[in-house]
Amino acid sequence: MKLQTKLIFILIGIFFTYSLLFSGFIYYSISNYAFTDFYKRLEIRAATTAKIQLEPHNEVSSVREIRQEYLEKLPNQREFVIKLNEEASESNIPKDVPMSFVSEIISNDAASYSNKNIYYSGIKYRNSSNEDYIVIISAENYFNTHHIAYLRNLLLTSLAFALLLIVMVSFIFSQTLVQPVNKIISAVQEISSQNLHLRLPIPQHEDSLGRLVTTFNDMLNRLETSFETQKNFISNASHELNTPLTSIIGEADLALSRDRKPEEYRESLNTMLKEAEKLDKKTKALLFLAETGFDGKSQKFNKIRVDQLVLDVTSTVEKINPKAKISIDFSLLPESPEMLKIKGNDQLLHLALSNVILNGCKYSDNNVVQVAVGASDKSVIVIIKDSGIGIPESDLAYIFDPYFRASNAKSFEGYGIGLPLARNIVKMHNGELIVASTLNEGTTVRINLPLGNYTL
Repeated sequence: MKLQTKLIFILIGIFFTYSLLFSGFIYYSISNYAFTDFYKRLEIRAATTAKIQLEPHNEVSSVREIRQEYLEKLPNQREFVIKLNEEASESNIPKDVPMSFVSEIISNDAASYSNKNIYYSGIKYRNSSNEDYIVIISAENYFNTHHIAYLRNLLLTSLAFALLLIVMVSFIFSQTLVQPVNKIISAVQEISSQNLHLRLPIPQHEDSLGRLVTTFNDMLNRLETSFETQKNFISNASHELNTPLTSIIGEADLALSRDRKPEEYRESLNTMLKEAEKLDKKTKALLFLAETGFDGKSQKFNKIRVDQLVLDVTSTVEKINPKAKISIDFSLLPESPEMLKIKGNDQLLHLALSNVILNGCKYSDNNVVQVAVGASDKSVIVIIKDSGIGIPESDLAYIFDPYFRASNAKSFEGYGIGLPLARNIVKMHNGELIVASTLNEGTTVRINLPLGNYTL
């Protein structure tokens, strides 16, 4: 069943059920009130009749005038006055009045009774001479036969019109609700892997559909980034891996093209060995990068003090690059050492920080690289700042793509693996790596690592 049809049926069911219950309540309330009111009318007429017929005439003239003036005669109205004495029996009781009704009047001083549409009301009355009588008034309930029937027909007609109105309103309402959804479906159907740049139009109102469209657009942003990263990765990886392979194959073909001296073979083998070592490094870096992806393999995590980690990384970088100049700033360290402890993998974090600091040294021609360590209430912060060549603004969006190298970094040796690898390692630790750079002024890398009071 279509969503629109389902909505129509649901709305019709809800509103029609409500209308039916409301009409039933009105009908029951008015009918019940009508019966009570009619019995009250009969009881008043019974009391008036008793006064007029059982009291001296000079005492009831005003009562007679009131009845004539204000109490109109009801349809088929009849009056029965029965004296209660030792001789009272069923012989002087009207045939259509049950004896049980008379007994109830005697017991309770008043009673009501109905037979089809004829209603009876009786009272027990003692006159001024201390004689007991039963006064019964009967009449046809005109209100029930005419007014209640009219009310019933009116309610049924109203229900029919209400049903028609509900159907129309439900259709319009469902159209209003479903139309934006249909537009979203049509827009989504136009989006494929070939045009991931398309986005859904955001509604003007901030409602559930607006949040749905925003969420879907955010998902498209992530998908587009993922697709572009994958395409860029495949393009760069194929180039980086094919270059040493081509050199090895070409050198081997050249060496085997004719007989050569041992020295020449040795030289060719050395060339192929160097290219094979490059290929080995690139392949290992590629595999390690894959292993440290956001959903990479599980690693063992322990408690680590970040200030000690920075000192160890500095020592390692200086061994790798003796010309490196690193200035460490511990002036922002918190008073409590616990504010510097995180849960993480020492080797992976060591590798991530080493890559970032080595990049700072390399791209600043071994000028001083400043490393600062601080802490907030929720995380430990490491900032690495250099005064090197910087990154062009147009390249900043791609710096985390594997094998991507900025346009002004071609003269520096490297594979474009270090920064993506560092970012993946930081993400494995639920952290964040942020890069800010200005061309020819330098680059600042900020690493936020959450404190160790969480479960990995």
